[in-house]
Amino acid sequence: MPEFFLELFSEEIPARMQARAADDLARLTSEALVALSPTSICTFHGPRRIALGARVASRVAALHTTERGPRTSAPEQALAGFLRKHSATREQLRQESGYWVLEKSAPERAAAELIAGAIPPLLRRFPWPKSMRWGAGSDFTWVRPLRRITCILDGEIVPFDLREGNDDGHGLAASNLTEGHRFHAPGAFPVHSRADWQSGLRRHSVLADAADRRQVITDGIACLATEHGLQVMDDPGLLDEVAGLVEWPVPLLGRIAPEHMDLPPEVMQVSMRVNQRYFALRAPGGKSAPYFAFVANVAAEDGGLAIIAGNERVLRARFADARHFWDLDRKARLAARVPRLDHVTFHARLGTQGDRTVRLKRLAALIAPHVRAPIEEAEQAAGLAKADLVTGMVGEFPELQGVMGRYYALHDGEPREVADAVRDHYAPRGPNDAVPTAPISITVALADKLDLLVGFFAIGEKPTGAGDPYALRRAALGIIRIIRENALRLRLLPLIDAAGHGYHQVGVHPLAPGDILDFLAERLRVQLRAEGARHDVLAAVFAAGADDDIVRLLARADAIAALLRSPEGADLLTAYRRAANILRIEEKKDGPHNAPPDPSRLLDPAEIDLDHSLRSVDQLLRLVQQEEFAAAMTELARLRAPLDAFFDRVTVNAPQADLRRNRLRLLNRVRSSMDRLADFSRIEG
Repeated sequence: MPEFFLELFSEEIPARMQARAADDLARLTSEALVALSPTSICTFHGPRRIALGARVASRVAALHTTERGPRTSAPEQALAGFLRKHSATREQLRQESGYWVLEKSAPERAAAELIAGAIPPLLRRFPWPKSMRWGAGSDFTWVRPLRRITCILDGEIVPFDLREGNDDGHGLAASNLTEGHRFHAPGAFPVHSRADWQSGLRRHSVLADAADRRQVITDGIACLATEHGLQVMDDPGLLDEVAGLVEWPVPLLGRIAPEHMDLPPEVMQVSMRVNQRYFALRAPGGKSAPYFAFVANVAAEDGGLAIIAGNERVLRARFADARHFWDLDRKARLAARVPRLDHVTFHARLGTQGDRTVRLKRLAALIAPHVRAPIEEAEQAAGLAKADLVTGMVGEFPELQGVMGRYYALHDGEPREVADAVRDHYAPRGPNDAVPTAPISITVALADKLDLLVGFFAIGEKPTGAGDPYALRRAALGIIRIIRENALRLRLLPLIDAAGHGYHQVGVHPLAPGDILDFLAERLRVQLRAEGARHDVLAAVFAAGADDDIVRLLARADAIAALLRSPEGADLLTAYRRAANILRIEEKKDGPHNAPPDPSRLLDPAEIDLDHSLRSVDQLLRLVQQEEFAAAMTELARLRAPLDAFFDRVTVNAPQADLRRNRLRLLNRVRSSMDRLADFSRIEG
């Protein structure tokens, strides 16, 4: 199959848009060239280009199809819709057996012809998050001015341009030319294939593959750090971003002035990352190192000495700004800043951060006894939790909220546990972040997340498939992880209800606590699925009774999952499904059959034995209430033998109506008894 290659060369593309653009190019090209059956698709993205290579068919065979449309008596609107769907006119139709019929013919087409017709409209509708117009004479837009289009099929140029009507498309037309590094190898050069393009760019000081650039950066910085006995602080997001900023990465190392080394390490790292895209380093023992790493886009003749000196000057200025905030913020106590939160909006419909602080203190006092946290200190930490939002440092670097609160609380002489809770109440911020483990930190973290969920659910801002702008899924998973990883025995419904009462002061009336509990249960199910655990068993247990104790809920689900892994459990599930299927069919005829079975009409020893076995269900439920789940499952497994014997020996749909009804009632008792433990109909497999 011929090789197709397309490169779109432009001014600098924002790093955050490059990977998505390459994916969009692959998707749109696959759709546009579907008739050519593209395979072996590979994409490239970088600061000034996105590109795609693929194998395609050399031509599209001639095609003749017949499409039957609406009846000739159908309304005119139906016919018009059919014509629009097939881009046809009425003159192309004929009548046959009372229907309109459209015959469509397409001649054989060479791949180059199809590509030349498909790519221009694809580029005109390309879905950049933001795009721009430039120059005059064209409405064509791109993320930044588009300078070249390289389009090759089997080594030959596919000729097309971007003209459309009176729009000159900036005079852009396909060629076999591309450009290398802006400084090291300016100017155009020809290419004849994807491999030729990659190797040619490398000769012209451009690494086309983002993964290659990322590896050069990773290895180069690590090598420089090792030479000084240092380690690079892990930051995969920054690595990806820097790989999107340079075409020819040259890792370099600069020094940090001694007078700035007493700044908090988080301040130094965030300032370097956010303002300059520098990598932070640490010395053995974890302390901040007096060095920083960065990546230049040129290999300077002096080995980068001038570039390093320039970046050191810039960093000194950045750190001087950070020191200004650091020194200024510590002149006022953190507690003295709390009244200013009354002037900071949390959400237009949910009040201020001051209102939120009042709610957090109240909720923390309720949670604290359940996690063995001292109430007074928990309230104190909750009262200070949001105070750093009005500091200069957090205003400059929002990423440091909580972190700076801890530093300022310690500076003010607050207890370390209180200061730690101010920092930790945002945790976990993501799936790889550790959860709080200290009682006061746990208390305030749970209060913060419960308040967030209850408030936004109350105003209808629930997460949707389209987005979760207030990170409510993250808050729910945070609650779940804190409880699971600390093995906390908490009843959530009263706490959710208490969180809702706190919103009455701002005129918001929350939903029933059960809605929040359902959301948490769904998040827990998703988490279990990600872990490879039996999420369906959890759903079955929760459906049998909305347990608001996550530790107990999981223990019960684990016990049932263990039972289902045994031969007895698997057979019992099969028998349950058989009973449920029979009932589902028969209840459509004359159900429901939910009355107790009549013992006098139990004739066969097998049905008498099953009825007797079901009387142990009350004992089973007592074991569940006592949280003796393993013993409860042992009792449940004993239903397997009498249930198997019942199906082997008893005809449920007996000819005698009274026997049939009684046996269906007995099966209903089996189903309802098991469903009191878990809704076994929800179990998969």
